[in-house]
Amino acid sequence: MLIARVVGEVVATQKHSSHEGRKVLVVQPLNLDGSDRGDAVLALDAVDAGVGDKVLLVTEGFSAMTSVGRPQSPIDMAVIGFIDQVDLA
Repeated sequence: MLIARVVGEVVATQKHSSHEGRKVLVVQPLNLDGSDRGDAVLALDAVDAGVGDKVLLVTEGFSAMTSVGRPQSPIDMAVIGFIDQVDLA
């Protein structure tokens, strides 16, 4: 899993049938200190996140597919939770 920030949404007039009814989000992975980690990526939304939200991002196909309830869907990443706070000891 990664920490990420939602930076946009993708509007697709046509998409795989298993993606119907789900948003595709543009998310920026983050380091623990909140700085950007690499390039932004696309992820299927499972929690109704919006721009500016800090979220948990699953980055493996099987985990992503099952977490959004679409086990046969061609998905690499999914947003599966909101982050309220990160505490480092």
